[in-house]
Amino acid sequence: MQQNRNSQYVSGLLLALLCYASWGIFPIYWKLLKHVPSDQILAHRIVWSLVFLAILMMFLRNKLVIKYLRDIRIIGLLLLTGFLVCSNWGIYIYAVNHNRIVDTSLGYYMNPMVNVLLGVIFLKEKLGKLQQLAVFFAIAGIVWLTIYIGRLPWISVYLALSFGTYGLLRKKANLESLPALLIETLLLSPLAIGYLLFAEHQGIGTFLHGGWLTSALLIVGGPVTALPLYWFGKAATRVPLSTIGFIQYLSPTIALLLGIFLYGEPFKTPYIVAFAMVWTGLILYSVSIIKNYRQSKKT
Repeated sequence: MQQNRNSQYVSGLLLALLCYASWGIFPIYWKLLKHVPSDQILAHRIVWSLVFLAILMMFLRNKLVIKYLRDIRIIGLLLLTGFLVCSNWGIYIYAVNHNRIVDTSLGYYMNPMVNVLLGVIFLKEKLGKLQQLAVFFAIAGIVWLTIYIGRLPWISVYLALSFGTYGLLRKKANLESLPALLIETLLLSPLAIGYLLFAEHQGIGTFLHGGWLTSALLIVGGPVTALPLYWFGKAATRVPLSTIGFIQYLSPTIALLLGIFLYGEPFKTPYIVAFAMVWTGLILYSVSIIKNYRQSKKT
């Protein structure tokens, strides 16, 4: 029994690392498509995600999709979460292809703090002193950056808020990740397909016109989107959420390193100070998680 548990833990840990490492190196993939307009990339991502997820659900013989489609309340919720996650995808693709990878990294570093705030506002959760201090540092980092550069770092803020809100709504709905994502893409696919047909009619479509590599990369957007979520779902059942909470920092760290060292994005003093404040908040937040975990074990 213990050997089986250890095996499950190790496989879950590897899947979590694979998931967050994949999300971290996403900029490399989207950079390969920088010659394609961001809105077309997003539309293709929705369509090919739907196709790949439908095939995957049939392979896994998952019948939850049918169950969810029979509930009008679930459909309404997934329409809302679909717009949230797809707008998050769109802003992320836009940021990567406009040399703003550092901004995306800051946004996903902020995400745990946004989750904490949303939990307080909507789930009536209470914060300990360390968590309050952690949120303060995260907000201070954004305020500092806004004052210094003279504008709100909207990419970072939107990515953190949209993904945090998406997570909150999906958490309250308590739906399985992949079937729900399939329905989200299904609901948005008419808009995506309609836009792609319009682009084709206007003579600005890139699919099958920009070379075989471009078309192949657009199609691969489906599995690239779905597989990390599948790995995450498997990992979440085998590894404590506190462990996954630490591993999630791998993704924005890889993206930050790529932005600075591979793509040469500037990382000047205002950003260094803002990141330092957010990192301080994350350290305090992590310490609070460890303390709560130890107290719960004693109890």
